[in-house]
Amino acid sequence: MNASFDKAAPHYDASFTNSKIGKMQRDLVYKQLAKELISVQNILEINCGTGEDALWLAQQNFRVTATDISSKMIEVAKSKAVLDNLTFSTVDIKTIAMKFSGQKFDLIFSNFGGLNCLSKPELAKFFKDSSTLLSEKGKLVLVIMPKNTLWEQGYFLAKAQFFRAFRRKKEVVVADVDGEKVPTYYYNPKDIVNLAGNDFEWLDHKPIGFFVPPSYLESFFKNKEGILQFLLALENKISERSLLSKRADHYILTLQKR
Repeated sequence: MNASFDKAAPHYDASFTNSKIGKMQRDLVYKQLAKELISVQNILEINCGTGEDALWLAQQNFRVTATDISSKMIEVAKSKAVLDNLTFSTVDIKTIAMKFSGQKFDLIFSNFGGLNCLSKPELAKFFKDSSTLLSEKGKLVLVIMPKNTLWEQGYFLAKAQFFRAFRRKKEVVVADVDGEKVPTYYYNPKDIVNLAGNDFEWLDHKPIGFFVPPSYLESFFKNKEGILQFLLALENKISERSLLSKRADHYILTLQKR
């Protein structure tokens, strides 16, 4: 991975974290993540961005080590708060096994598609590395972008942009992040379970953003609070339906170390 998200760091919170859709999707993640926090003390977050999730976890008295490859993202995260149980560090996913060698975590967390920046071989290595860092029966909780999201297909088909409507089905897509070109890979839940191999067993996966729209539609929904709330109510009704995961904007998947 590279540090392409450095340019996005100064305005990431304004464009996503503090947006209406961003807050809705994050709350949906927290609703599912909270189920996996029982008996957890020590958490490693990767792709922490501007630190919003790390702060939420630390404020609940978990010990949190939050990492990101982007030094600019880490700078923004550090500016938000100083807590004794929270550490921010600039670390590449590819080096976590070496960086945290000898340490054990009860849970490793990645939110909002950070792992979609990894190719299949890189992702398989991530799972191998994670197994060395997790305590006995430790868990991975990962929020990933699937290949078949209905929102994206419908949106681009309506605009007659047929190539973009099904772009997630390609092996790799070059996404534009504030002028930086970032290779992006999409994975359905079955793909992740296969790449995790024998080191992990699948526990659960749930949709995030099946009815709640993707963040790039924020401007369209900005003055449509009633519609957004209606979509959120529908989302909450289907939040436990695993079969919808590969059709949502993201999904949250839990794996446990064997």
